[in-house]
Amino acid sequence: MTPFGARMRELRAERQVTLKEMAAALGVSSTYLSALEHGRRGRPSWFLLQRILGYFNLIWDEAEDLQRLADLSHPRVVIDTAGLDPRATRLANLLAETIAGLDGASLDRLTRDLEASRRRPSGRPPATPPGG
Repeated sequence: MTPFGARMRELRAERQVTLKEMAAALGVSSTYLSALEHGRRGRPSWFLLQRILGYFNLIWDEAEDLQRLADLSHPRVVIDTAGLDPRATRLANLLAETIAGLDGASLDRLTRDLEASRRRPSGRPPATPPGG
């Protein structure tokens, strides 16, 4: 399941809406909607995402969050490391080889570390925690 699919399922559950009901309202098949939730289909198109936002009546922060999740939810990711440091290629390949076996805590830790590195200005080492 993708982050987008998980959130869409939560929204359906909160509103007690079935896949079939939602699919009919959006003009898509329930099979397609299920595949979208489970990551067997790529990201929703911009047009479909707008219909989903309208269907759930999401605005502002909630709509932005669902858009961000859709952007992060392509189930088949390609990482182009051409021209990067060889360590980047090593990391990408190591992640591809091991991601299926990582537990939830490891996935959370790696995600936090990568998100934190995106927020740091380039070239600055991470802050050392007190006592560390």
